Amino acid sequence: MLLACPCINQCSAVPQYARVWLPDAVEAWKPAELTKDYTPGDRALCLQLEDGTNLEHKIDPQTNSLPPLRNPDILVGENDLTALSYLHEPAVLHNLKVRFVESKIIYTYCGIVLVAINPYESIPIYDHDIINAYSGQNMGDMDPHIFAVAEEAYKQMARSRNQSIIVSGESGAGKTVSAKYAMRYFATVSGSSSEANVEERVLASSPIMEAIGNAKTTRNDNSSRFGKYIEIGFDKNYHIIGANMRTYLLEKSRVVFQATEERNYHIFYQLCASSHLPEFKPLQLGNADDFHCTNQGGSPVIEGVDDAKEMCSTRKAFSLLGINETYQMDLFQILAALLHLGNVEVEERSADSSTILPDNTHLTVFCELMGVAYQDMSHWLCHRKLKTATETYVKPLSKVHAINARDALAKHIYAKLFSWIVDHINEALRSAVKQHSFIGVLDIYGFETFHINSFEQFCINYANEKLQQQFNMHVFKLEQEEYMKEDIPWTLIDFYDNHPCINLIEAKMGVLDLLDEECKMPKGSDDTWAQKLYNTFLKKSDLFDKPRMSNKAFIILHFADKVEYQCEGFLEKNKDTVNEEQITVLKLSKFDLLLELFSDEEKPAGSLTSRSKMTRPVQAQRDHKKTVGTQFRNSLHLLMETLNGTTPHYVRCIKPNDLKSPFMMDPMRAVQQLRACGVLETIRISAAGFPSRWTYQEFFNRYRVLMKLKDILSDRKQTCRNVLEKWVQDQDKYQFGKSKIFFRAGQVAYLEKLRSDKLKKACVRIQKTIRCWLTRKRYLRMRQAAITIQKNTRGYQARCLVAFLRRTRAAVIIQRNQRMLVARRRYQQQRSASITMQRLLRAYQARQTYRKLLYEHKVLTIQRWVRGWLARRRCRRSLRAVVYLQSCVRRMAARRELRKLRVEARSVEHFKKLNVGMENKIMQLQRKVDEQHKENRELSERLRTVERSRAAESERLGGEVERLRVAEEESRVKADGVPSLLEQLSFLRQELETTREEKEAIREEARTYRVDTEKVVSELNENNRSLITEKDDMNQLIQEQRQQISKAQAKVGMQLESDIREERDHYQSLLSEYTRLKERHADLKEEMTISVITNKPGRRRTDSNHSSNESEGTPSSESAEGRNSSVKTHSSTRILLKLQRRVTELEQDKQTLQRHLDKREEAQQDQVKNAEKQRTAGRAELDLEALKRQELESENKRLKTNLAELRQSLTSTSSPGPGSAPYNVLLEQLNSSNEELEVRKEEVLLLRSHMVRQEVLKHNKVGGSSPKRYPNSLCTESLILTSVILSTPDYHKLNEDGELWLAYDGLKETNSLLVSQLQVQDRRHEEELEELREEVLRVREENRQQQQFLSQSLLLPQEARIEASLHHEITRLTSDNLVGTSQGCYSTSILQDLMEQQEKQDKMIRKLKKQLKVYVKRVEEYEAGGQMERVAPGPEPRSPVGITRKERDFQGMLEYRRGDESKLLKSLVLKPRGVAVNFLPGLPAYILFMCLRHADYSNDDQRVSVLLNSTINSIKGVIKRRGDDFETVSFWLANTCRFLHCLKQYSGEEAFVKNNTPRQNEHCLCNFDLSEYRQVLSDLAIQNYQQLVRCMEEALQPMIVPGMLEHENFQGVLGSKPTGLRKRTSSCPGEAVYTVDSILQQLSLFHATLIQHDVDPELIKQVCVQQFYIICSVTLNNLLLRKDMCSWSKGLQIRYNVWQLEEWLEEKGLPDCGAKEMLEPLIQAAQLLQVKKKTDEDAQALCTMCSALTTLQIVKVLTLYTPVIEFEERVSISFIRTIQALLKGRVESPLLLMDTKKIFSVTFPFTHSPLALETIQIPSSLNLGFLTRV
Repeated sequence: MLLACPCINQCSAVPQYARVWLPDAVEAWKPAELTKDYTPGDRALCLQLEDGTNLEHKIDPQTNSLPPLRNPDILVGENDLTALSYLHEPAVLHNLKVRFVESKIIYTYCGIVLVAINPYESIPIYDHDIINAYSGQNMGDMDPHIFAVAEEAYKQMARSRNQSIIVSGESGAGKTVSAKYAMRYFATVSGSSSEANVEERVLASSPIMEAIGNAKTTRNDNSSRFGKYIEIGFDKNYHIIGANMRTYLLEKSRVVFQATEERNYHIFYQLCASSHLPEFKPLQLGNADDFHCTNQGGSPVIEGVDDAKEMCSTRKAFSLLGINETYQMDLFQILAALLHLGNVEVEERSADSSTILPDNTHLTVFCELMGVAYQDMSHWLCHRKLKTATETYVKPLSKVHAINARDALAKHIYAKLFSWIVDHINEALRSAVKQHSFIGVLDIYGFETFHINSFEQFCINYANEKLQQQFNMHVFKLEQEEYMKEDIPWTLIDFYDNHPCINLIEAKMGVLDLLDEECKMPKGSDDTWAQKLYNTFLKKSDLFDKPRMSNKAFIILHFADKVEYQCEGFLEKNKDTVNEEQITVLKLSKFDLLLELFSDEEKPAGSLTSRSKMTRPVQAQRDHKKTVGTQFRNSLHLLMETLNGTTPHYVRCIKPNDLKSPFMMDPMRAVQQLRACGVLETIRISAAGFPSRWTYQEFFNRYRVLMKLKDILSDRKQTCRNVLEKWVQDQDKYQFGKSKIFFRAGQVAYLEKLRSDKLKKACVRIQKTIRCWLTRKRYLRMRQAAITIQKNTRGYQARCLVAFLRRTRAAVIIQRNQRMLVARRRYQQQRSASITMQRLLRAYQARQTYRKLLYEHKVLTIQRWVRGWLARRRCRRSLRAVVYLQSCVRRMAARRELRKLRVEARSVEHFKKLNVGMENKIMQLQRKVDEQHKENRELSERLRTVERSRAAESERLGGEVERLRVAEEESRVKADGVPSLLEQLSFLRQELETTREEKEAIREEARTYRVDTEKVVSELNENNRSLITEKDDMNQLIQEQRQQISKAQAKVGMQLESDIREERDHYQSLLSEYTRLKERHADLKEEMTISVITNKPGRRRTDSNHSSNESEGTPSSESAEGRNSSVKTHSSTRILLKLQRRVTELEQDKQTLQRHLDKREEAQQDQVKNAEKQRTAGRAELDLEALKRQELESENKRLKTNLAELRQSLTSTSSPGPGSAPYNVLLEQLNSSNEELEVRKEEVLLLRSHMVRQEVLKHNKVGGSSPKRYPNSLCTESLILTSVILSTPDYHKLNEDGELWLAYDGLKETNSLLVSQLQVQDRRHEEELEELREEVLRVREENRQQQQFLSQSLLLPQEARIEASLHHEITRLTSDNLVGTSQGCYSTSILQDLMEQQEKQDKMIRKLKKQLKVYVKRVEEYEAGGQMERVAPGPEPRSPVGITRKERDFQGMLEYRRGDESKLLKSLVLKPRGVAVNFLPGLPAYILFMCLRHADYSNDDQRVSVLLNSTINSIKGVIKRRGDDFETVSFWLANTCRFLHCLKQYSGEEAFVKNNTPRQNEHCLCNFDLSEYRQVLSDLAIQNYQQLVRCMEEALQPMIVPGMLEHENFQGVLGSKPTGLRKRTSSCPGEAVYTVDSILQQLSLFHATLIQHDVDPELIKQVCVQQFYIICSVTLNNLLLRKDMCSWSKGLQIRYNVWQLEEWLEEKGLPDCGAKEMLEPLIQAAQLLQVKKKTDEDAQALCTMCSALTTLQIVKVLTLYTPVIEFEERVSISFIRTIQALLKGRVESPLLLMDTKKIFSVTFPFTHSPLALETIQIPSSLNLGFLTRV
C-alpha cells in the first residue's frame, strides 16, 4: 500500500502498511513495513521485516527523522534513477541492485550520469549490431548504455561544440573497458576520411597502452595504473582524422615492487611467455618466476589470459601504428634489460658501502643489452658523486641505498620508455588535416582510500576533488538552466562545495607548495614536512586533521570520505630523483633507442651559459627539474581547462564486490562508491527541487483515467492544471512550466496511488458487470436447454404415432399392388405371344419382296458399267493418238520459231520495237474484250428464254409420271400380299417348335455351366482376396517408400534451395561490397587528384602506408635514420637497375611493334590502291549493267501494271472462262508478250553468266576465295516454261496446260531476281570499299595512339612507365582479337544472308505456283460447266497510271551515328528532367535496346560494346549522385530490369522467345551473343535494388520506432511510466511525431512509385518483404534494448500495429508475397509480453509459441518485462531459468539483435513484354532528334 500523503515528515502521520527503509550494518539498508499507524509524538515505529521479524525502531528525539519511504513496485528497476518518486540513498541502491542482480543490466542513468557496474563476465551487448542499433538514436529513446552516451556526445559535437566523456571509478570498476568501448563506438560510427584507416590505429593504441600501463591488482586483473585523456579529432564531415593522448601519474613503483596477488605490467609477462621465439633468444629471458621484478606478487598467471597471444596482439598493434620491427625489438631489448637489472644482487661490504661482484650474470646481460660498460655501471650503482662549489666527492652507498638507486634507475628508464611510446603513438595518430572538433575520453582513477595511503593516493584524490568540483558546477548549471528555461521560480540549492579542500591542497602555501619547499631543503625529510603541515593547517582548516597516535601522518576531509596519508616516502616520490652518473653512463651507450630516450635531458642543460654551469650547476639542475606534484598540478589544470571548454558526459563505474563474482553486489561497497563518485550528490541536488518532470502530453496520457469527459479540454495545459488543482491541494508540491510540469519528491507516487485506486474501482465495476453477464448467460442457457428437452420429447412421441399409421397404410397398399401385379403379368404374357406371331409372319413376306427387287437392280447395274467401259476405252485410244500428233506438230513449229527469235533477240532495236508495239496490242485487246462482252450479253438473253420454257414443260411431265407410278405400286401390293402371308405363318410355326427344343437344351447347359462357374468364382475370389492382401501390403510398402523418397527429395530440394539462396546472398553481398569498394576507390582517386593538384610543385606525395614517424624524423633520431637510409638506398639501387633493364626491353619491344605497324600500314595502302584500280576497271562494266538494269526495271513496271489490271478484272467476276473479259484480257496480254519472252530469257542467261564471271574474277583477285553460288532455280524454271510456249493464234490451245500463266510468272520473277542481284552486288562493292577506308583510318589511329603513348610514357617515372606500357599492350592485343572476331562474324553473316534470300525465293516460287494452279482450275471448271454468266460492261480503256510505293515498315530499330552515344545517354540518363509520368513505362530501356538492335544489325561490335558500357556507367553515375532519391532509384531499377528483359526476350533463346509474336521474333538479335552483358546488367540491377533498399531504410528508420512502439493508440489505458530526467527525444527537440499511419503512408508511397514505374510484380513482392523485414528488425531490436517498452500494454499496441500492416498488405493485393512471415518474430515478441508467465505449463507453451525468436531474445524480453500498473507481476528468476533449460538444445544464432542491414537476395524473373518495338514513339521532349527510325 502506498502512502496517501504526498510527502512525509516528522509532523505527518504514517498509516499502517507503509513501506520504509531501515539502516543496516551489513546490507546498508533493509526493507520493512509498518504494522501500526504512526502518529506525531510516538517514540518508536512498529515494523516487520520481509523475513517476518517484528521490531521497534527508535526515533531520535532530537531530529525526529523518520526512515525513508520505499517507492512503488512499478517504479522499481527504472532506467533513470531520477524517475523514482522518492530520491534517496536506499532507493538508488535498491534500484541498481534490482537491475544488476535480477535483470542482469549493468547500465543505469542517474540524471546526466551513466552508472556502469562491472559484471565480471563477458556479456553480448557490445557487438556491431548493438552499435548499429544505438547509432542515430536519441539518448532517452534506448536503454542506458555506454554507446548511448557516446552517440549523444557525437551528435552534440556535430551540433554545437567539443565534447568530453569522463570515465571514473576505483580500480576494478571497469573504467578502461568503458573508455575502450566508447572509442570503438566512435571508430565504428564515424569512420575515417582518408585512405589510411585512422580508426583502426586509434583502436590499436588500446592494446599497447594496456600492455605497458595496465597490471593485475587485488581488485582488478587489468587495472590501469595511469590516467589518460584521449582526444579523438574529427574533420568537417565528422570523420575521424586522428587522435592525441595525454597520460597522468604513471605508477612507476610497480616496476620494482608488487604486493601479494598482484603482477607487474603485462608487457613483462608477455615477453617471458614469448621467450622461446627465435627473435627473443638474444634477450636471454626465461620464466617470469625467474625475475625479481615479476615474481614478488606470487601470481604470474591471470586466469583466462594467454600472455603469448597477447604479445602477438601487442606487436600487431605496434606495426599498425607505424613502429617497425626494428624499433619493436629495441623496445623489447630495453624491457628485458630492466628485468635483468632487477635481478642484480648488491653485496654489503660494510655498513656504509656495498659492491657488486665482477661476474654478476644479470648485470652483464643488462650491460650487453643496453650497450654500456660493465665496470662503469657496477661502480655507479654502488657509489654516488657529490658536488660542492669547489670540489667533487665520490661517496659509497650502503646496500639499502644501492638497491634503491638500482630501483630508481629501473623506474626512470621505464618512465622514459613509456613516454617515448606515448609520443610515437601520438605521432602515428596525428593528422595533417586541420581538426574541426574533437571528443575527449578521460579514463582516470577514482577516489581511493586504503589502509596505507601514500603520495599516489594523495594525487589521485586531489584529481578527483577537481573533477568533483567541475561535476557539481555542471550539474548545478544544468538544473538552473532547466528551471530558467521553463520559467520556474529559482531558489538557491545548497550543495557541497569542495573548493576549500582544493585550496588546502593547491593554493599558495598549500600542501603541495609546502612539499615542494621541503624538497628544496638540503636536509628536508618527511618528518619535518609533517611538522610544517601541522603548524600551518591544524588550527586554521577544518578539513585538515592529525591522527592521535602518529606524528608522521595527516588526515584530509575529502568530499567522499576522510583519508589518512602516511608522510613516509612523500619527498622521495615527489623529487623522483635518480643518480645522474648512472644516466651519464647510459648516455654513453651505443644503443640508438636508449640515446633517443635520454636525448631530451641534454637540451635544457645545453641552453645554459658556460658561466652558469661553472658557478651554480647544482642550482641550475634544481631549477630545471620540476617536482612530480608540480607537474601533476600543471597537467591537471590543463586538463580542467580542456574539460571546461567542452560539454562533459559522465560515466561512473562501480565495482560490485571484491571477490570478482559475476552479477553479485556487495551493498556496503556499492554505497561507498556511490558516495565517492558523486551519484548521490546528483540525487540530492535533484531531490532538493522538483525531481519529477512530465510534459503536458505525457501527464495527460498517463493520468487521463483521473479525468472525466467534461474535464478534458482542447488545451492540454489547462486540462492538466485543472486536474492537479483538483487532486493535489498544496500548490507548492508542483509547478507549471512552459512545456513541463515539475513535481516535488513523492508526488508521482501519490498520483500513481490515485491512478491505481481509480483503476481498481474500474476493475471492480468491470468484474461485477462481467460476472452478472456470465450468470445471466448461464441461466438463459439452462432455460433454453429445458425448453429444448421438452420440445424434443414431445416430438419423439408424435413421430412414433405417425410411424405406426404409416406402416398400416403401407401394408394395405402393398397387398393391393401385389394382386394387381399378378393379373397384369398374366395379361401381358398373352398379348406378347400374339404380337410375336404377327411380327414373324410380316417379316417373312417383306424379305421375299426385298430379294426380288435387289436381283433386278443388280442386273441393270452390271449392264450399265460394261457398256460404259467399252465406250471409254475407244475414246482414250482416239484421244491419245490426237494428242501425240498435236505435240509433234507443235514441237516442229516451236523449234522453227525459236531459231527466229534468237536471231532477232541479238539486236537492241528489236527490243525497243517490241516495247513500242506493246501499247497498240493492249488497245486492240481492249477493243476485242468489249466486243466479246456484247456477244456474251446477247447469248445470255437467248439462253435464259430457252431455259424458262424447258423448265415449265419438264415440271408438267414429271408430275404426270409420278401419279401413274403410285397407282401401279398400290395395285401390285394388294395382289401379291395374301399368299405370302400364309407361307410366312407356316414357316413361323416350324421355327417356334425348333426354338423350344433349343431352349431346353440351352437351359441344361446353363445349369451345368452355372455350377462350374460358381466353383471357379469361389476359387478366383480366394485368389483375389490373397492378391488384394498382397496388393495392400505392396501398396503400403510402396507408399512408405514413396513417402521416404518424397521426404528425401524434399530434404534435398530444401537443401539445394538453401544452398542456392546462400550462394545468391553471398554473391549479392560480395557484389555490394565490391560496389562499396569501387565507390570508395573512386572517392579516394578524386581526393588523390585534388591533393596532387593542391600540392606545391616538385613535392612528391608520400605513400600512405608509411607511418608518420618514418616520414618525419626528429633531430634526436638522426643516427637511426642514417642507418636505415643506407639500407633503403642499397635496396632502391637494386630495384632501379631492374627497372632500367625492364625499360630497355620494353623500348626494344616498342621498336619492333613500330616496325610491324609501318609494314602493316604499307600493306594496307597497297590494298587500297589495288581496290581503286579494280573499281576503275569494273566501272565500265557496271555502267553497262546499270543500263540493262534500267531497261529491266521499266519492263518490270509495265508488267506490274498489266498484272494489276488482270487481277482487277478477275475480281469483277466469280468464274472466268473462255470468252469472258478476264480470260480474253489474259490471252491478249500473253500473246503480246509471247514473242518478247524468249528474248528476255536469252538476255537473262547471258547476263547471269557474265555476272558470275565478274564475281569469280573479283574474288580471285582480291581474296583468292572460291566463287559464291547463287540460286538458279528461277532461271531453270523459266527456261523450262519457255520451251513449251508456242506462238500460235489459237489461244485456247495455247493455254490448254497453263503454259501462259507459267511463262508470265517466270518472266516476272526473273526480272525481280535480276534487279535484286544487281543491287546486292552494288551494295557489296560499297561495303568493301567502306571497310578498306575504315581499316586505313584504324591503322592511322593506332599509329597516332602509339606516338601519343610514347610521348606520355617518357614523362612518367620508370615504375609507372612499365605498368603503363604493359597495360597499353594488353589493350591493343585485346582490340586486335575483337577485330578478328568481328571479321569472322561478318563473313558468317554474309553467308547467312544469302541462305535466307534463297529460302525466301523458294517460298515465293511455291506461293506463285499455288496461285497459278488455282486460276487454271477455275478456268477448267468454267469450261466443264458449259454455263456463262452475264458480265457487266467493263470500264473504258485508259492509259496506265503511276503506282506509288508504300512506306516501308518500321523494323523496331533506331539508327545513330558513331559517337552519338554520349548525346543519347545525356538526354536519357545523365540529365534527367524528372520522371515523366505520361511517358511509356520503361521508355529509356526500349530506346536503348532499339539503338542496340541497330548496332547489332550493322554488325558493329565496337558500337555495341561502347553503347552498353556507356549505358551501364551512366546508370551507375546517376545512382551514385542521386542514390538518396527513391523515385530516381526505382525508375532506373525498372528500366535496368526492362533492358535486361529485352536482351533476353530478343536473344533468340527458346526459353525466352516462346511467348513472342512472329513479328517480335523477327526483331531478335542476329549477330552478337550478349549473355555476358546480361550478367553485368543483372549485377547492376542488384546494385540498384540494394540502393533502393537503403533509400527505403533511410525513409522508414525515423518512423518505425515512434510509430510501432512509442505512439499510443489507446491513450489513457496504455500510458507510459515516469521517465525521469532523461526524457525520450530530449536530444533532438522539435522532431515530427510519427504514427503507424505515417509508416503506412510511406509504404503506400513506395508502392505507388513502383507501380507507376512499371516495376515487375515479383520484384515488388520482394521489395515488400524487405520493407517488412526492416520494420520487424528495427522494432524488435528497440524492444530488446528498451526496458520501458516491455510490458503487457505495449504488446497489445504492437499487435494492433501489426494488424494494420497486414491489412495494408490485403489492400494492396499482396497477402501471399511472404511479407507477413517477416513480421513473425515481432508478433511472437508481442504475444510473449501478453501471455501468462508463471507455471511450467506456461513455460512449455511459451517455448512452443516463440519459434521465430532465439533463446537470447526470449530471455531478454522476459528479463526486461516491467509492469506498467500494479496489477501486473514481474517475471520470476525461476521461470526464466526454466525457459533457459527448455530451450537449451535449440540450434540458433548466438546474436541478440536482428541484422537491420541485411538485404535479402533478389531475383529478376523474366517478364515478357507484349509491346511491339515498331509501335514505340519517341516524345519530342527527350530531344532525341538525332535518332532515325529504321
